[in-house]
Amino acid sequence: MGNNWLKHLLWEAPYQNWFLVTLAVINLLGSIYGYYWYREQLASTPLIWWPFTPDSPLATTFFALAMILAFYRRESGLLRLVAATAVIKYGLWAMVIISDYWLAGARVTVVEAGLWLSHLAMMVEGFLFLRHWPVAPWQLALVVLWLGLNDFVDYGLGLHPYLFSPGQESLAGATAAGLSLALSFYLARAINWSRGQEK
Repeated sequence: MGNNWLKHLLWEAPYQNWFLVTLAVINLLGSIYGYYWYREQLASTPLIWWPFTPDSPLATTFFALAMILAFYRRESGLLRLVAATAVIKYGLWAMVIISDYWLAGARVTVVEAGLWLSHLAMMVEGFLFLRHWPVAPWQLALVVLWLGLNDFVDYGLGLHPYLFSPGQESLAGATAAGLSLALSFYLARAINWSRGQEK
């Protein structure tokens, strides 16, 4: 019974008010901590690039806003797609970077373990909702543009998040670009699937 209830919530019907509120609160609290985590990098970054600097907390802020709008049934299709792809991308990205840091011999601390688990949760929540959301071609174009612009600012201009060790730059860039590409293909397939269902 318990497993069926959880499957129904997470896989079939995540649009329950208490769940939307819970996710909004958790993501807002995580965003506050995330902006604090980025405080030194933000302080050394020109203001114009701030919207592209705190990748993870900005993603969770978008997701919290998407959950709030979903609660009030005033959803923005573009916002929720940007939010879902962002939490998936930066959730997985952080997990890769932290895992690489550990595999290189670094000690597993409570802080890094907490970051790894919180970014896993980001990835999961993104997929829970993304699979329920239709994708319009113009939305896909803007999401792809947003993902690509973030990667350009991070790795073309060198404003990527601070890494755990100096040798991670290539992995960080390749992971970000690969995730942007994979998510773009996922959304493109969602458009084709939606059209097939309509015929």
